[in-house]
Amino acid sequence: MKITEEQVHYVAALANLSLTEAEVSKLQRDLDGILEHFDKLNEIDVAGVEPMAQVLYDTEETATLRADVPAPPLGNELALANAPQPGAGYFKVPKVIER
Repeated sequence: MKITEEQVHYVAALANLSLTEAEVSKLQRDLDGILEHFDKLNEIDVAGVEPMAQVLYDTEETATLRADVPAPPLGNELALANAPQPGAGYFKVPKVIER
C-alpha cells in the first residue's frame, strides 16, 4: 500500500475528523485505489498530444457566455444591511470549529 495509516490519521486530523480503525482501513484502501488510477493515467502515451491552454474556445457572437462587464462594488453598508449581527464592517457569526 502506498498510503500509510499515519498519513490517513494526519489527513483526518487536518480535516478535524475522528475516525475508527475500520474507517482508517477503508480510507487507506480507497486512497490507494485512487493512486493506482493515477498510475494508470501516467502510463498513457501523450507524446503527440498538444497541451490544452484553456478549456474555453473561440466562438461566434452566439456563444452562451455573457459579456464581462464591470459593475460597481456592493459596499459594506449595503452588504451588511440584512445581517443578523453586523459589527465593525464584518459579519459576526458564531464559532463553529473548536479543537
